[in-house]
Amino acid sequence: MSTLPADYQPQPGSLKDRVILITGAGDGLGKATALAAAAAGATTILLGRTIKKLEATYDAIEKAGGPQPGIVPLNLNGATWNDHLALAETLEAEFGRLDGLVHCAAHFTGFARLAELAPKDWMDSLQTNLTAAYVLSRACLPLLEKSPDASLVFVSDAGGRRPKAYHGVYGITKAAVEAMAATWAQECAGSHPKLRINSYYPGPMRTAIRVKGYAGEGVQETPPPDAAARRLLWLLSADSCGVSGQAL
Repeated sequence: MSTLPADYQPQPGSLKDRVILITGAGDGLGKATALAAAAAGATTILLGRTIKKLEATYDAIEKAGGPQPGIVPLNLNGATWNDHLALAETLEAEFGRLDGLVHCAAHFTGFARLAELAPKDWMDSLQTNLTAAYVLSRACLPLLEKSPDASLVFVSDAGGRRPKAYHGVYGITKAAVEAMAATWAQECAGSHPKLRINSYYPGPMRTAIRVKGYAGEGVQETPPPDAAARRLLWLLSADSCGVSGQAL
């Protein structure tokens, strides 16, 4: 397991002319990553299921003077293969390129024993956390492979790094995502060495998912996702060239 530069600060313009697609961009780490990437000069594509939240991220980027973002309202839990393929085609038609894809979206209802999981929670978690991350990445892979310097990032969690009791299907899907990222990185190493594929565990953050799991935790006990988003930008910038297949 490797560590991102703890004090990394993206330079102004370090992501200039890059197009970055971010899932879960309406809240939490996804929103923080979109804001940080736009501040570094990237054109951000904001994907999420709640239009109002995506519009708030859009407005914040424009207010800060960032490049005009794009909005993709899409419920990953119900999205079909054709929805993902159509999105990739739209990105190519409207932007002509894709230099980064960050999977921040996640389904999490709370901690539970595996023997007590509701069937719907199991299916929804697999669909959002694993299947959608795979299908969207696969659909966008040809665009990423055309980029001279592309990065595919899967956001993980503690339960994805080692089995933890009561982390349930959320931890299992994150463990599967870790394996998928490492496998994909190996497969692309020879044919597309400029495409780097990594997983990233940002640590505890003050997000809606955190509140679901740790409802009794004080608001000030965990940091906001801003610092984690800045570190994530290291993976999206040229600074991380050559780093692939890592659990960071």
